[in-house]
Amino acid sequence: MGIAAAALSCSAPVGAETSDQLYELAKVEKTLVMWTAGPTAGYESAARAFEQQFPGVTVSLMGDLSNLLNAKIEEQVRTKKVETDLVILQSIQDFVAWNASGLLLHFKPEGFDKIGAGSKDRDGAWVAVTTNPIFYGYNTENVRSEDVPKSATDFLQPQFRGKLISTYPTYNPASLYVFGGIVRQYGWGYMDQYMKQQPKFVQGHLGVARSLGSGESLVSFDNAVSSTLDVQRAGGKIALAGPTDDFLPVFFTAEAILKDAPHPNAAKLFVTWFLSKEWQSRSGVYSSRLDLPAPAGLPSLSKYRLMDRYLEFVSDEKQLTNLREHFQTYTGRGPNIGDVK
Repeated sequence: MGIAAAALSCSAPVGAETSDQLYELAKVEKTLVMWTAGPTAGYESAARAFEQQFPGVTVSLMGDLSNLLNAKIEEQVRTKKVETDLVILQSIQDFVAWNASGLLLHFKPEGFDKIGAGSKDRDGAWVAVTTNPIFYGYNTENVRSEDVPKSATDFLQPQFRGKLISTYPTYNPASLYVFGGIVRQYGWGYMDQYMKQQPKFVQGHLGVARSLGSGESLVSFDNAVSSTLDVQRAGGKIALAGPTDDFLPVFFTAEAILKDAPHPNAAKLFVTWFLSKEWQSRSGVYSSRLDLPAPAGLPSLSKYRLMDRYLEFVSDEKQLTNLREHFQTYTGRGPNIGDVK
């Protein structure tokens, strides 16, 4: 049986294995080591659900910021001591670079054809697992409904002075995408006016949502759905709103399996299960699958004008460098800026 399993693993074409076949192989491996960027609550619940559905396969989960995880992954590769199987990041440029260097395993899970062409590598090196619109966020106790911003210029209102928050655009690729879209529409003069509002900058979107939920900050145009839901579940007074005049930025988070992963079949099984219509329908966030509607309680993205060229944005290294350097003149270097890619 072990020889047959090994033969299947080596000879099967990309994405050919069924979930049952992968499960048999994963049970031999016993473990999946998964690293994820950002808040881990959603992935923690997914990991436990996966373990229940596939007894005998245990998930070891570690979460951190994208620019810290990618450095650790590259150190594993450099020293030829790869310990991580599956990586989920928003810094898609890392996957593009790693794939060009031959570091990723190509795998097309069931449902691969339901993911938009701009949200996956055509050969299966990586594929988006979530769609992430960046909404406006506001504190529901201290911001009246009529004062909720409808465009980027509304954040320049006097009542929001000292009460604006976002992540550092120099630090977070999704926030750089958001800020970049605003200055493309309104020009760099917008940033001059925005900085006069004395905004606060933090490391990640969970910090943005927590500040809004507590009332420390009032509004943000850099508010992630998953972090907002986490804070709402904890009792935070925060709600989402969308622009009526501006574009709604949409980025995505993707997964990739390292070519030298010690547990590749467990990783394939998790990706297949995680991207299944069944799990994506239960996840509570926007799916990367085109055949699923918006989650219950969240607005359909079809009602907004979308800025959805994230892959193109992060793939232009020269543009990213220029934007970071320009925004740094406004926000300062930010935390660990030397590690940012």
